[in-house]
Amino acid sequence: MEITLDKHSANQALVKINLKPADYQPKVDAKLKDYAKKANIKGFRPGKAPIGMVKNLYGTSVLVEEINSILGESLNNFLKEQTFKILGDPIPVESAEEKIDWKKQTEFDFEYKIGFVENISLPLDSTIEATNYQIKVDDKLVDETLENLKSQYGESTNPEVSEAGDNLYGDLAKADGTWSKTLTFPIDQLTKKLATKFIGVEKDAVIEFPSKDVKKAQWEEAFGLTEEEKEHVEGDLTFTVKNINRTKAAEMNQDFFDKIFGPDQVASEEEFVQKVRETLQANYDKESKVFTEEELKKALVEKADIQLPDEFLKEWLIKANEGKVTEEDVAKEYPAYARQLTWSLISNHLATENGVKAEHEDVIEKTKQMVREQFAASGLGAQMEDSMDMFVDNYLKGEEGQNYMNMLTSVQNDKVLAMVKEKLTMKDKEISIDEFKELLEK
Repeated sequence: MEITLDKHSANQALVKINLKPADYQPKVDAKLKDYAKKANIKGFRPGKAPIGMVKNLYGTSVLVEEINSILGESLNNFLKEQTFKILGDPIPVESAEEKIDWKKQTEFDFEYKIGFVENISLPLDSTIEATNYQIKVDDKLVDETLENLKSQYGESTNPEVSEAGDNLYGDLAKADGTWSKTLTFPIDQLTKKLATKFIGVEKDAVIEFPSKDVKKAQWEEAFGLTEEEKEHVEGDLTFTVKNINRTKAAEMNQDFFDKIFGPDQVASEEEFVQKVRETLQANYDKESKVFTEEELKKALVEKADIQLPDEFLKEWLIKANEGKVTEEDVAKEYPAYARQLTWSLISNHLATENGVKAEHEDVIEKTKQMVREQFAASGLGAQMEDSMDMFVDNYLKGEEGQNYMNMLTSVQNDKVLAMVKEKLTMKDKEISIDEFKELLEK
């Protein structure tokens, strides 16, 4: 047997395998003899059929089976010996001009495409610039949150005439009657110029306005239209008012405090405002951590400068998901897949180089935390603690064990990032909510 590697680019190659009779014939002959001992062929007692007849009946299928077995084992062993990291699976090269004649051929040639990356080098030194972002909750955000809470828990009414701050329920339609949708929208989310048309109107009023008076983002933010629905809102439009919804802000009293944080958690307006501030800060601390780590991953990816075999991976993804995805699907989703794959390679490299390992106990604890957060959001956190082990066990066994592997990967990523933060000199940077939103939009 002869196996050769033909690198035709920095990250793609052909593996060529040549098989001669000495490589496969002994195994084929042994298998046929075994068949002959067991074969039940009409006209012969079991195991007494001539070997020539057995060969005629089963020779080709046994040959194909043994060669495929030899190919699979040989290719796998050969790739394990290489210093580079194989990505995806080898892709057999199919040649219409060289179809195999299993009856007559004695020597066989096979080719496989492979994609790989060479050894990754990523020293964690001062050349990697990293920032530890800290989102600061300011008075503006606290005030906005308080107003939203008072509105959310306020008393709802349906007045006869609309005012600024009301929500209008009704039918948005094209003036020519070719499209309409029933929806609710807040007057205050419109431009000041357009909002005046919806203030001081009564039920059943029909407001006419041109679509150009609505800013592009407001179709989704105010009216809640999908991308497909946005295509209909061009030209002259009408809105027929079916109902006017108004909310009277809740008063800052003990009943309001208890609704937000539970009975007897705060006893004064001052304590309530402080509790809101602390809750907001805790939430944004989590977002700060996530954003910091995503930016850190980008810096590590840029520094490692891993060149993926893009064309190979796209071909492999199509073949591996044959019939489930199209070339267009792969082209659309590939950038996200490539980013995730690149980070996975870096994470595994850093974990190996620095002795970072995800332990079973880490997986259990991280899963418990996830379950606690899910139940806390539904208000059932305390009741679920006694059944925590059952929930964790059921989740980790889900998806045929894939949930466990996903959580194991997540734990490793957490540990790798924590290790990187310790080794690098992270520059602290405090930013406002508005600055944070601007960074997210870049």
